Amino acid sequence: MTPAGTTMPAVTVTVAVLTFRRPETLAALLPVLVAQAAEVVGYGGARVLVVDNDPTGTGRTTVEDATRASAPGVHVTYVHEPTPGIAAGRNRALAESHGSEFLVFIDDDEVPHPGWLRHLLATQRDSGAAAVAGTVTSTFPAPLPTWIAAGGFFDRRRLPTGTPIDVAATNNLLLHLPRVRAARLRFDPAFGLSGGEDTLFTRQLAAAQGALVWCAEAVVTDVVPPERARPAWVLRRAFSSGNSVSRVDLRLAGGRRDRLLARGRGWAAGGARVLGGAARWLLGVLTADVRHRARGARSAARGAGMLAGTVGLVYQEYGAPPRRGGAGSPGRRRRRGGARAA
Repeated sequence: MTPAGTTMPAVTVTVAVLTFRRPETLAALLPVLVAQAAEVVGYGGARVLVVDNDPTGTGRTTVEDATRASAPGVHVTYVHEPTPGIAAGRNRALAESHGSEFLVFIDDDEVPHPGWLRHLLATQRDSGAAAVAGTVTSTFPAPLPTWIAAGGFFDRRRLPTGTPIDVAATNNLLLHLPRVRAARLRFDPAFGLSGGEDTLFTRQLAAAQGALVWCAEAVVTDVVPPERARPAWVLRRAFSSGNSVSRVDLRLAGGRRDRLLARGRGWAAGGARVLGGAARWLLGVLTADVRHRARGARSAARGAGMLAGTVGLVYQEYGAPPRRGGAGSPGRRRRRGGARAA
């Protein structure tokens, strides 16, 4: 392991994994990342960067134990970022990658498929894009409840390689850092504890630096724990996601008129989801169709979150009840320990 602050040869590719008290999955992931980084040393050098967002720095021992046998030409760096929130961790990764051309994000509960990193880099080279997003699939250690399986809530989008996109998550994302620096972008700390920081960042990047594209061959698998495969978790996440969407729209709005328009769009879209979702849920009840019930409930929850965000409520998923604040006002909430799922 290369300690933070140690002088290292310049690297072109930094693969960053943010972690928060997930020693088992991190220990399994690191050797895979080292092996994949070793495949792309021809790009001018590669390293794996672990950003530990636990205030007590519990990830250090895991990194030391898991990286004793690193591959030639691949450095593994551990840094401790005690500031709460995923935005702080991602900004630390940006800061630590100041000498790199590419920064690739992956979550500590994901497993990359063979060739994942090579495919991301090849797609960026072919497209010249400011960012490349890859495919995320899900796996489950236990059978899914009927409500979850019928709803298809962990089915992710799949697009042909090279398809332009205007927003992306950071659980499988390559950034071309010269374009990020030219746009002077960072992850907004106001969204670090509530989610949506990746939505805001990639929308700003697309607006400032042009194309973001998809890479179908760059696949990672998200390991979904049983506590996430439950209706209550899915509905909370839908509300949180809708809340973040409205807040991001308000954050991107310019003057007073644009903000009023953004609020109007939020009310219209959120209201339509609530009403449509409730109608679909009722149809499912009347017809005993579990898919309609599940999809309708999730749509209504997402719409309710959008409405809440439009009026300035910040959803604090892991902390106290929602509080009122401006678009993007931070609240007291425990840090999320890794990537968001569906």
